Amino acid sequence: MTNSPARSPRLLLIATVVLVLAGVILLTVPHTPSAPATSAPPRATAPTSSPSATAARGRTTQAGGSASAPASTTSTQSVSASSVLPPHGEGVAGDAVIQQSLEDAWPADLAADDELRLLAAGRGLLRADATGIGRAKWPALFGNPDQAIAPAFATARFRIQAAIARISGSPDQAVVHLVWAGADRGGTYTDRRITDWYFTRTSTKGASAWTPQPRT
Repeated sequence: MTNSPARSPRLLLIATVVLVLAGVILLTVPHTPSAPATSAPPRATAPTSSPSATAARGRTTQAGGSASAPASTTSTQSVSASSVLPPHGEGVAGDAVIQQSLEDAWPADLAADDELRLLAAGRGLLRADATGIGRAKWPALFGNPDQAIAPAFATARFRIQAAIARISGSPDQAVVHLVWAGADRGGTYTDRRITDWYFTRTSTKGASAWTPQPRT
């Protein structure tokens, strides 16, 4: 018990010296730097266009768009305007417009000489049917002129406004499409009436002819 106070300061001194030595050793030992953490390589990114490049592409697209713009409709409008039918009662002045509208709607598909023969026959048949004039030329269609039905339209006010001849189904079949005006027996005048006469091509002794078919 009498030696404890003497040993305590000595132990403290020894402990202090040991701690100081340990600190000195730690300070003098060289430190090995740790390897830096391996980082993943940066991802490759798609190049982005600069605003000027984007604007340039925009101008190119617009230029291409203007170059491929729809064609002008002026020609279509002019065709449509020319094919507008005149009002009823226009008279002879409107017949040329009706004729042009028929030709625009049904382009020619017959030989010129066939078309002329068919038009002449179709006009004659319509006149004979409506007014009675010339029925004797087609007895197979109108019978005996003396016993034929009285004409339904007056000759004075009868007028063919337009006519075309076109193939109907096959090269040996044709139709004459006629637009006409006339006053009936009651005096009622109507224009733009429509009548179709059909024909069949026949051959006689090497010659070709068009035979009208009875109307049904």
